[in-house]
Amino acid sequence: MWTASYRKVLVAGDLLSAVIAFSVVELTRLKLGAFIPLYDLYFGLALTAVWPLVMAIAGGYRKRAHGEGTAEFRAVTEGGVGLIAAVAIGAYATQTMIARSYVMAMLPLAIFFTLLFRQKMRKRLHRARSKGEYMRRVVAVGHRASVIDLVMQFRRQPYHGMRVVAACLPYGADGEQMLDVDGVPVLGDFSEVPEIVDKLEADAVAVLACPELDGIALRRLAWGIESKGADLFVAPALMDVAGPRISVRPVAGMPLLHVEHPDIDGIRQLVKSAFDRIVAAFALALLAVPMLSIAFVIRASSPGKALFRQTRVGRHGREFQVLKFRTMVADAERLKGVLLEENESDGVLFKMRNDPRITKVGGLLRRYSLDELPQLLNVLRGEMSLVGPRPPLPVEVAQYGTDVRRRLVVKPGMTGLWQVSGRSDLSWEESVRLDLRYVENWSLMLDLQVLWKTWSAVTRGEGAY
Repeated sequence: MWTASYRKVLVAGDLLSAVIAFSVVELTRLKLGAFIPLYDLYFGLALTAVWPLVMAIAGGYRKRAHGEGTAEFRAVTEGGVGLIAAVAIGAYATQTMIARSYVMAMLPLAIFFTLLFRQKMRKRLHRARSKGEYMRRVVAVGHRASVIDLVMQFRRQPYHGMRVVAACLPYGADGEQMLDVDGVPVLGDFSEVPEIVDKLEADAVAVLACPELDGIALRRLAWGIESKGADLFVAPALMDVAGPRISVRPVAGMPLLHVEHPDIDGIRQLVKSAFDRIVAAFALALLAVPMLSIAFVIRASSPGKALFRQTRVGRHGREFQVLKFRTMVADAERLKGVLLEENESDGVLFKMRNDPRITKVGGLLRRYSLDELPQLLNVLRGEMSLVGPRPPLPVEVAQYGTDVRRRLVVKPGMTGLWQVSGRSDLSWEESVRLDLRYVENWSLMLDLQVLWKTWSAVTRGEGAY
């Protein structure tokens, strides 16, 4: 029910964005002393009125785009650019005299204000979902282990807007029939899904990979919930692969899921490397004075060098010297052996929330990730990337299993999905999963999204120790 009211707010906000863009352009023209014909004014008002319709045609109000992903922002951009092209081509083809400021200023401003409004609405929606509001009720269908994993993922990331309210397990399979799964009630088996959806008024059904639900059974399930108005989500067996690498191709009447290999060494990696080095060079030039000030404060507050060098493992297992501002006492590595029994990590990492080796200045630097600024030099030298998996220690790599070694096929990064998803608060398993997801789904757009989110994660200072 909330989607209808949320959509109305989006329509009103989009219209207001167009009104603001129109007003800015017209007031600027008046201030510059330009003559505004009446037909020009009418045309501008018509563009303003049609703006929400253009957003609807572009798919900007589809409920599946609310709250996550780039589909919503892409729809706004494509709709706005399409309207700009239509107005420009239409005016040229009909030789209609319209103010160029509408094409050159008003519509681009409308895109900008709409994107800004949508971003604010998304943040507001995420905050509400973190409180348990605006959630979609989901019935999970699959084996116990898969259902538990789905429940944990949705609880960990409530901004997706999904809450599992019931589970359906295969009847009598390996003793899986039980009263609940991690607090979620088990209300039946696969044959009872439509009745459970109707009883709970669920919004969606999530079918997890399991051999019992073949093509015929899945089709019947879709027919069963069609009249209930519930959406059907099917999780493929291949995990953590999404985006442009996946496409559905009909072959011999069957929809086949085509999965492309990740572009590890192609032209996109050359673009990524060039982007990393250009941004790193610009950031170093901009932050040179603040970095020198930080180095001076470190030297003045505790004995020892300002920079800390440590051997880390990079792409394809090549070792390099990572650079960081020193945040611990000078003999921190020697003291680490004494503190091993107090390790709070559940994996190969060493983590302590209240590490006594960290200096007062170092604690502040770590909280806002300022200690990692010298790694821009590693990026400039091609040893690291701006975005990527966390650079591991050789002793950590020595304990890696086959799957975890997949992290080493790309350059380590100054930031990554682990940085914007909880930093040191993440478990070892969660950090590995995020790193592998990045390796499998890398794109320049994903890098830009992570860099954008890093600013928010760093300014909050949560999970850094």
